Amino acid sequence: MSAAVLPEADRRRLGAVAYRILGSFHDAEDVIQETQIRWDALGEEGRARIHEPRAWLTTVASRIALDLLGSARSRREAAAGIWLPEPAPDAYLGSAPADPSALADLDESIGLALLIAMETLTPAERVALILHDSFGLSFREIAEILDRTAPAARQLASSARQKLRRRPTPDPQSPARDRVLLAFREACATGDLAALIAALSPEVISRADGGTLIRTAPRPVIGADRVARYLLGILGREEPRENVTAQIVRANGFGALAIFRGEDPIALLDLDISGGLIREIAFIVDPEKLTALRRP
Repeated sequence: MSAAVLPEADRRRLGAVAYRILGSFHDAEDVIQETQIRWDALGEEGRARIHEPRAWLTTVASRIALDLLGSARSRREAAAGIWLPEPAPDAYLGSAPADPSALADLDESIGLALLIAMETLTPAERVALILHDSFGLSFREIAEILDRTAPAARQLASSARQKLRRRPTPDPQSPARDRVLLAFREACATGDLAALIAALSPEVISRADGGTLIRTAPRPVIGADRVARYLLGILGREEPRENVTAQIVRANGFGALAIFRGEDPIALLDLDISGGLIREIAFIVDPEKLTALRRP
């Protein structure tokens, strides 16, 4: 049986679908590989009978990701501490649409803060919303993936949108947003508590994910003063300081702050900025989730 390597555009699309559903770059890679295996298993004759290969691939990948999401959530709930999505390489942010300008809209739709908010959705709500709003699948197509009716799939997407509307709308990427990020970086680098508090919303929430290797706060830290002291306490532990650098990077379509020890990434602070203030911080120190930041 001859193998058929998926075109890069299709791999990108499948990765984008799977990453949005699972919040994990590594799990998305597994979805791509399993989809490739099933595509190969069809053989040349079987593949020739598929009139819309991209639709077939998207459907298969979505079903695989949906199955993985259920087991992944069970593992996350059983684990100690907080789970946060894994920052993805830029290649996973867009689904390679025919119109390249559409990538900008897709990029901004999948920040880490939104992925965290999506954890409040049921797996079916999440899949229905992502496949319809980000990838343009019809509710009839989504219904086949979810084993529901088309009206039920439409209702799932509507319910998901209503839940997500409760969160503040993030500020778009702009010079004003960049100034907040720069002020945050400067305050963290100098240990300026007052300046850091000024950049934070009074109700700011910080969540940290150290995986199984790094000990972090087991629950969210809430409030500007508490979060500022917590962050400066964590960042102040890095010695010698001259070997530690903070660099603004692009993570999931937005600017974020990456902390390096020499050439090795040791933390990513993804900021959800709304109304000119930082309202949520995803503080990722799990080494397994920082591999995409490694310098060449």
